[in-house]
Amino acid sequence: MSDVQKTGAEKATTGTGSAGGADKFLSVRDLRIHFDTDDGLVKSVDGVSFDLQAGRTLGIVGESGSGKSVTSLGVMGLHNSERARISGEIWLDGEELIGAGPERVRELRGQKMAMIFQDPLSALHPYYSIGAQIVEAYRVHNAVDKKTAKKRAVEMLDRVGIPEPARRYDDYPHQFSGGMRQRAMIAMALVNNPQLLIADEPTTALDVTVQAQILDLIRDLQKEFHSAVVIITHDLGVVAEIADELLVMYAGRCIERGTAEKVFYQPQHPYTWGLLGSMPRIDREQTDRLVPVKGTPPSLINVPSGCAFHPRCPYADIPEDNITRTERPELRQVTDGHFSACHMSPAQREQIWTEEIAPKL
Repeated sequence: MSDVQKTGAEKATTGTGSAGGADKFLSVRDLRIHFDTDDGLVKSVDGVSFDLQAGRTLGIVGESGSGKSVTSLGVMGLHNSERARISGEIWLDGEELIGAGPERVRELRGQKMAMIFQDPLSALHPYYSIGAQIVEAYRVHNAVDKKTAKKRAVEMLDRVGIPEPARRYDDYPHQFSGGMRQRAMIAMALVNNPQLLIADEPTTALDVTVQAQILDLIRDLQKEFHSAVVIITHDLGVVAEIADELLVMYAGRCIERGTAEKVFYQPQHPYTWGLLGSMPRIDREQTDRLVPVKGTPPSLINVPSGCAFHPRCPYADIPEDNITRTERPELRQVTDGHFSACHMSPAQREQIWTEEIAPKL
């Protein structure tokens, strides 16, 4: 490791982060991704920081347009450099990615980090067979012949549960079902044994049985390869099943972060309360109607002043001096490893959670 990388790795371990020690495999610091448009500057990601250790799973949740997928694409280096303004730091195993050249990021992508895209039918090329696409992904990073690469591709298709993998190797994406396409996408992502796997809405449009199978598959493969996993979703049921830590995003910023247990059972932000209140429960009888979060997500061109959530927050008037409308709350530690960006005091949040929110969940 170079002196520059060592310095960056040391810096990455000293910043404010989630639970964990100095062995953070992925460390994101003050990431900002803005886009110039005809209507103005879109602040898709506006100062996001988090850490992730090898073998751990981070769930990133929030409504559509909150910046989840833009964050993941930024980590993968997949934004058009001419359109996107990217700043901050992304450290992958001690190597800084934003300052690295596109060739170096391309080398790392697929080999050291990989991504499962939201819609495999769109992500997979319709004119090439599934096997040929996996072979290409493997040969880009390994100097092997086609026969060896094909053997590896068939092995991965078998590993992810594709029946008769040697025969299905020559099938095209349209010949696979939705769940099988997602499995093929996972096989392609894992063919080079990456140490970081980002799954962007991996269970969207799949029935619940297939969803469970895909989540079990990701969990099993993570244990086998000891990968760090980032799973991006709007479905809290998915992250409850698989995530060790949670990051809740709203309007391009992180508004709550902590272990899954703390965020689910001791949430500290009204937006998180709203997400939990809109999630159906199957472990007990539901006597009240689900309550959606009122209003709509804000424009990322004209983000509300102060707390971006205040136009939708039923508790915006509790803090004094109209501070929710004038001053943006910073992410502050509530308990060890648990952070929240809310102007209400911990005592006020605890009272509301205990008396109003928790009894209805």
